[in-house]
Amino acid sequence: MAADARDPMTATDLPRGPLYAPEPAALADTSAPYDVPPPAVHGCWYPSADPSGRHVAFVCDRAGVPQLWTGPVDGARVRLLDGDPHPVTEVSWSPDGRWIAYTSAPGGGELTRVLCVRPDGSGRHLLAGGEPGTSARLGCWQHDGSAIAVTVTESAPPGQAHADRHHADAPGPPGTEHAPHWAGRDGRAVLLNPAGGRRWPGTGSARRDSGTEQRTLSAYLVDPEGTAAPVLLFSERGAANQRVCDLSHDGRLALVYRGPRGRREALVVRTTDSSVTCAFPVADGDPWVGGFSPDAGTVWLRSDAGREYAALLAARLDARGQLRTTRVVAERPDCGLELLALGRDGRRAVLAWNRHGVSELELVRLDAARRTGPGDETPPRAGEARRVDLPHEVVTRIAPSADVDAPVVALSGSRRHPGVWWLPHGAPLRTPWSSRDEDAFPPGLTPVRPTPVRPVARDGLALGGWYYRAPGRSPGEAAPCVLHLHGGPEEQERPVLDPLYLELLGRGLDVFAPDVRGSSGHGRSFVDADLGTGRFDAINDVADCAAHVMVRGLADPRRMAVMGRSYGGYLTMAALVWHPGLFRTGVAVCGMSDLNTFFEGTEPWIAQSAAHKYGHPERDRELLRSLSPMSRVDALRAPVLAVHGEYDTNVPPGESEQFVRAARDRGLEAELLLLRDEGHDFRRADNRRLFRRTAGDWLERHLAG
Repeated sequence: MAADARDPMTATDLPRGPLYAPEPAALADTSAPYDVPPPAVHGCWYPSADPSGRHVAFVCDRAGVPQLWTGPVDGARVRLLDGDPHPVTEVSWSPDGRWIAYTSAPGGGELTRVLCVRPDGSGRHLLAGGEPGTSARLGCWQHDGSAIAVTVTESAPPGQAHADRHHADAPGPPGTEHAPHWAGRDGRAVLLNPAGGRRWPGTGSARRDSGTEQRTLSAYLVDPEGTAAPVLLFSERGAANQRVCDLSHDGRLALVYRGPRGRREALVVRTTDSSVTCAFPVADGDPWVGGFSPDAGTVWLRSDAGREYAALLAARLDARGQLRTTRVVAERPDCGLELLALGRDGRRAVLAWNRHGVSELELVRLDAARRTGPGDETPPRAGEARRVDLPHEVVTRIAPSADVDAPVVALSGSRRHPGVWWLPHGAPLRTPWSSRDEDAFPPGLTPVRPTPVRPVARDGLALGGWYYRAPGRSPGEAAPCVLHLHGGPEEQERPVLDPLYLELLGRGLDVFAPDVRGSSGHGRSFVDADLGTGRFDAINDVADCAAHVMVRGLADPRRMAVMGRSYGGYLTMAALVWHPGLFRTGVAVCGMSDLNTFFEGTEPWIAQSAAHKYGHPERDRELLRSLSPMSRVDALRAPVLAVHGEYDTNVPPGESEQFVRAARDRGLEAELLLLRDEGHDFRRADNRRLFRRTAGDWLERHLAG
């Protein structure tokens, strides 16, 4: 399969030196055994098992911020490995058991770094991403554990790291030299002064051309011991994304995931000269899209190439890593393969299928191609699948262990907080350090299992979603309702416990969480239905979803609000100005109010990827303008609350500021809640509580009566 245009660079194209190659840097030991009982309500996620499969490294927010922890699968004693306040996002235990690599987000921002620590908490050090303006992403380990792949952005010149977005006279918090800082804040958050506000690119400051700024993503093999120099695997100018998903057992080949949204690829790269031997279209979603068989003769991939739903693809390679044949070895006609995790022996796999938002888990044997005689070989295939029954609705992460029949998985459900489960021979066992189901809800709040709802758009497209009925409400009563829109736009609404929904339901407000066109989980055509001018239809989908629950008698037409985060925040603002009489109020969280200023202010690699979804920032400027809520802000009639993280470099805070300011200029009630030490995702427990309480107060007040 041919790859689309890209600009790979081999090892001879790039200079060797500290500007490009990451250098390990020692850090203070912040680990500690943790004997304090965990709070009843906490989350555990992103597990990675040690070589024995009996201990797990994971992310947990029991201390108030997502941090790195370890614990046994069958014991309650845990250890905190990194006590820094910077949120941890990904974890990977080395195959030899000596190191745990992980990704953290300094200041909660978008520019991440990769660190390593020993399982006992000693030897903690920074592997990549510590220089101003750089970012690093975790890749796979070599199979012997001697090195780990990391992807880094090239360093900015000294003093120039995002200079167009910094306030140079206001240093950031410790460890966030590359994150923007906001002056004049007090406490945990600030409300925008009606008479003031900061300037931001696109609202009067110098414009940055996101279409021409070419940064380089480079993947290296890094020795966690720091005794060997990093080895360059692959580099690409102007790249939107890059991650090393697997290395062949003999080290000759690397599997590199790259490309913008909607056009993801997996490249087979020779490690000796960084040359690409073949490329395969793969599915969006989880970036760990596949891996090699033990002999590197077969690549197993999660791909939706030429298909409506993602399936398991087997690609046969020759001795030089070039493509011979491909075939689909596991598929379903009505749902897609969402997660693929290869066993450590390369001969088993765990598959998670997404059926209407609910996960179905299977264990399968993988048979790579085998030569049976001169010129003959058996094709690769997947053996009979063994279904594993799950105690909760959604699998978010799979961590294979030494026993191929006992993987570790992260689960979420409508009646529990995220937790880690051990599946010895198909019998799900909750790890003792994960929240118990009975502790998922604070006193006085009742569990709510959502009901699937299937609206139909005005053009006949079938939509999806989940409706949450506030406890104690009679079935025939039309209720005040909050229509909540997820981000992405390729995310999907899943039946999992959302503390925000719990807050709103406890205040007597129903919640309807739909999947408008552009969402994942409903097939490739549905994801692509919002491209270009199709985004106008997505905005209309919001109104059609609201009308659906009103007509069914679930929602009171006089007490309907709209709310959403990220792309859902954009849709919230868009719905308020395209359908001004429909909603009584709106809450926009980290949303884009002007797509042109969004492109000018966001990270360059995010702009690269977003162009496929929204339009090119130069060629499609008029389309972006016409799709922007700011272009129709004169039609705004409802009060609006905007919420943003102060270090958000994905959707800069200026997007919320300019919408709030425009609303106030038109005499409307509008507020901005700016959360301290947060980026695009709100990760700190105190900030999440403040957000939920503020949003709940606002919605309850405006939907009363």
